[in-house]
Amino acid sequence: MSSLPSDADADADARIVGFRKSAAPLDVVMVAPPYFEVPPSGYGGVEAVVAQLTDALTARGHRVTLLGAGRSGTTARFVKVWDDILAERLGDPFPEVLHALKVRRIVTELARTERIDIVHDHTFAGPLNAPMYASLGIPTVVTVHGPVDGEPQDYYRALGDTAQLIAISDRQRSLAPNLNWIGRVHNAVRPIEWPLQIKKQNFALFLGRYAPYKGPDLALRAAHAANIPLVLAAKMNEPPEREYFNSAVRPLLTERDCVFGEADAVAKRLLLSSARCLLFPIRWEEPFGIVMIEAMACGTPVVALRGGAVEEVVEDGVTGIICDDPAELPAAIAEVGRIDPVACRRRVMERFSVDGLGAGYEAAYYMALESRPAPQLPSVPQLSRAMSFAANH
Repeated sequence: MSSLPSDADADADARIVGFRKSAAPLDVVMVAPPYFEVPPSGYGGVEAVVAQLTDALTARGHRVTLLGAGRSGTTARFVKVWDDILAERLGDPFPEVLHALKVRRIVTELARTERIDIVHDHTFAGPLNAPMYASLGIPTVVTVHGPVDGEPQDYYRALGDTAQLIAISDRQRSLAPNLNWIGRVHNAVRPIEWPLQIKKQNFALFLGRYAPYKGPDLALRAAHAANIPLVLAAKMNEPPEREYFNSAVRPLLTERDCVFGEADAVAKRLLLSSARCLLFPIRWEEPFGIVMIEAMACGTPVVALRGGAVEEVVEDGVTGIICDDPAELPAAIAEVGRIDPVACRRRVMERFSVDGLGAGYEAAYYMALESRPAPQLPSVPQLSRAMSFAANH
């Protein structure tokens, strides 16, 4: 269920409700990363969330301008920052910084001719533009899609109060409680877009990317111990992904396993709906893990290692099995047959709906507007010089 932070008091809620009742629909500039289209055709969890949120907000009567790369498949007005997506540059800092500069120019130009109430940024470098937007009287809301430990936490802390942060899980927020959070909104999916399948096939699925913290090697070992084939549908575009696959994954493969490659939207739904279970053996503080709710929407239980937001997403024994040790994964794979596919889908509909996503961010926007920065006006000496210049020309 999308929500404001659990510690928001009743007075704050009342102010937000009052603001919403008196306000016209909001004009939101939504900033997507430059690496995949919105919505993505395959890999691209952030872009999938941006697409769902954009459509949810327009359905709620708000006006959304989406800034991104390639083409857009949403109901928002689309401003193309890049002609083509930059998927092959993912992980390279230069496109991220250049994207932020391009977006800053576009937002500045838009602000000259039309109203902008909120800039909502989903990128990493983009929040550096927040002080400039504040000078125009526009607050910046940032969804933190990644980790908040180590250097990322230092980065978000250095932003101070120039950007107002939204967490995607309670666990993520608890790891950095001193950041400038104004809310928590869980990610979502549209269940109607994910086929419910009751009868499953006899294979386990790993879906994501080849990285040690995602645990594809643990998935292989667990599937082999459970005597079940594993299908690996994972992204392998970046050099570190290829290196990890060759060093840690390839040596474990057997003739029963299938290296499917990166799944597009159609293949992803077929695999998720058919699998006996999704294996999610993470080795890190996963901020959310949207593939878990995609699997559950298809009626497919999740077998996961405890960590990050797993306990917020998976109801142990009802929509999957949560393990504390990799040695427990094979037994969990054997037990998932007792999980009801309908219960998996029901949890997604009740707790991770797109309408809840829109309502959660809408409430966060109104909260951000409570502290809308005042436009920076010229100082008295600047005004005097300007008036003198005008009088003499």
